[in-house]
Amino acid sequence: MSTSEDNAMSWIKENVQSFLPETKIRGIAVGNEVLGVLDDESSEALVGAVKNLYSAIQKLHLDDVIQITTAHSQAVFANSYPPSSCIFNDNVVQYMKQLLELFSKIGSPFCLNAYPFLAYMSDPENIDINYALFQPTQGIYDPKTKLHYDNMLDAQIDAAYAALEDAGFKNMEVIVTETGWASRGDDHEAAATVNNARTYNYNLRKRLAKKKGTPLMPKRVVKGYVFAIFNEDLKSGAASERNFGLFKADGSIAYDIGFHGLESSAADTSRLFFKGIPARGWFWSHFFASAISALTLLLLSS
Repeated sequence: MSTSEDNAMSWIKENVQSFLPETKIRGIAVGNEVLGVLDDESSEALVGAVKNLYSAIQKLHLDDVIQITTAHSQAVFANSYPPSSCIFNDNVVQYMKQLLELFSKIGSPFCLNAYPFLAYMSDPENIDINYALFQPTQGIYDPKTKLHYDNMLDAQIDAAYAALEDAGFKNMEVIVTETGWASRGDDHEAAATVNNARTYNYNLRKRLAKKKGTPLMPKRVVKGYVFAIFNEDLKSGAASERNFGLFKADGSIAYDIGFHGLESSAADTSRLFFKGIPARGWFWSHFFASAISALTLLLLSS
């Protein structure tokens, strides 16, 4: 697909166009956390695939309803503290610039997977866990912008905005395509608890429901997707990697974050209901359209 426009066209026709208009497809995320994580060959393939997929939807006159983008981890940044100092890593710049030039032209956002959980786990002695959990805290002060941050997620988003401005793309919107907190972990992952996961996602819910911007971009409403709906019980790696879900792998609720009407059935995983949840603006209508894992397609309900 990265080297063949014909392959990209065939893929779009088979996996996207054939499901329209019954399925409301609003965006295609090409890959997940490729830049800064995988090798140069994969990065080159990502750029080629993005360009070819966009060319395909444009030829099919779907570009007005479907966005093309890709999600990035914090690995694309050289630094992110304080937020105003953030720039892109040298090893991703040549690929990132090509993507940003296209996204700027077609109106796609910069998609960021932002995890205060991972940042806290990397430096628990110097990061206040309350700052990561949206709890009352002293927060941080950015001396360059003279802005105060009372939670880490806002700081991570504004760090991305700073990197975009440094790269010449100040007007590009940042969307949080993944964020969450593990409810269980290995012995060395002390912060991965049910209480912390509940606190983070409950406070995230309240933060997004306010429809407010960040300290740096107060007029741009923060948009985000919780990771994840289900625990990934077969995933390799640390125990925390298998325990980001609002629901367990058997369909039972991992912990309650205040959504009335949720029902689960451990006996029958096909019976998972979301009863009486009203669509109250962006947050309510999209909260459960979350990435369960590294998705290729983001199927977003309106």
